[in-house]
Formats: sequence, C-alpha cells, structure tokens
Amino acid sequence: MTSPEIRTSVVRPSEAERDHALGVLREGAGSGRLSHDTFLGRMELVLHANSRAELDRAMADLPTGNPVGRFVLRTVGQLSSFGVRLRGAWRTERLPGLSLPHPAARQLTIGRIPGSGLRLHDASVSRHHAELRREGDDWVLYDLGSTNGTHVNGLRVAGGVRVRPGDQVRFGNLEFRLAPG
Repeated sequence: MTSPEIRTSVVRPSEAERDHALGVLREGAGSGRLSHDTFLGRMELVLHANSRAELDRAMADLPTGNPVGRFVLRTVGQLSSFGVRLRGAWRTERLPGLSLPHPAARQLTIGRIPGSGLRLHDASVSRHHAELRREGDDWVLYDLGSTNGTHVNGLRVAGGVRVRPGDQVRFGNLEFRLAPG
C-alpha cells in the first residue's frame, strides 16, 4: 500500500504584489541602485514569479518601503518636466505664423525652387520639399522626398498628414505655427 501523495499548493503572487515589487525595482533603478540591465532582468523575474518568495528574492537588496524617497523622486521628476513643458510652450508661441491657403486653392507647393507657392530660402529646405493639398474639408501635408524632412508637431511626415491651425510644421530647419487662412 502506498501512502497518499501530499500536494502543497503554492499561492501565486497577486497583481498588487507584483505592482509593489515593480515599484520597488523602479525606485531602485531611479535611485541608481540598479543598472538598466539588472532592472530589466529583475523585472522579468517579477513578471514570471510563481511565488511570493520569488518576488522577495528579486527585491532582496533593495529598500521596500520608503514613501519619503518615492515622494522626493516623484516631485523632482514633476519639477524637471515642468521646465521642459514651459520652454516648449514659450517656444511654440514665438514661432512665426504660416497662414493656410484660402479653401478655394487646391494645393500649395513648398520648396526652395523659384515658382514654388511658398518659397523658403534656406539650404536645409529641398528644392521640391513638400506640398499642401486640399482634400475634402481638410488640408493634408505631404513630404516630397525632401532630404531634411517635413515634420508636423515634432513627428516626421511619411505619406500625408492632416494639418490644422495651431499645428507646428517644420521644413528642414525652418519651423512655423499654422494659422487660419
């Protein structure tokens, strides 16, 4: 006769426990206690942990309950990002305005070559740089294979992008804020 097999069930960590462990790891990386590679490796351990003991091992050498440190780290991050946002807003308001064409106009060519609807005299602007086309009720900006790119709100245009008054557009190194026509 064999003895009945005794099974011990391991309780998997809850999402709250995993979130707490990830928070501890983020604080460790933010405070310089963990390198980026160590942080990624331990994050993988936390996400795949099958028990609370595995979570504890991933955080063994890190302080687990420092609310003051978290507050300071969060406050410093918010103050740092405030300056960046403020400079961006100030810069946006100081950009020269570029009026959208009258809706009756169907397209506007932009480039350095004579004959462009909007001729920009800058070496960073290609001869045939971009084109603004009226499509339905919208204006769509197309890059024409320019060397230095066409950007809308900081993102490089690939294909066509719908633009509106208030958008920031950049042709090479020249940047403008679109204004109603």
